[in-house]
Amino acid sequence: MAELFLPTLHTFAMNNIFTGSMGPLRFRVKPNVVMLNPKEVDYAQSSIFVEYWHGPYCYEKSEMEGNETFPMTEAGRTEMQKWLVSKV
Repeated sequence: MAELFLPTLHTFAMNNIFTGSMGPLRFRVKPNVVMLNPKEVDYAQSSIFVEYWHGPYCYEKSEMEGNETFPMTEAGRTEMQKWLVSKV
């Protein structure tokens, strides 16, 4: 099975929601971005919220099986990826 793909930290810092899958696992990642000023993200205060479910249906048609919040750092992104892989 291929490695679970997650976008770069910059993608989340731009407040982009991401949905993905790996086998039967489906997940939705939503950043909580806190700005220091109009052009600079406060990574220390920002976080990434992820929910997951199994099955063929989209987010809106599925019941979430779990969720977790991670810091908006490269270490947090790596930990989120490991956490999601453990749910496959």
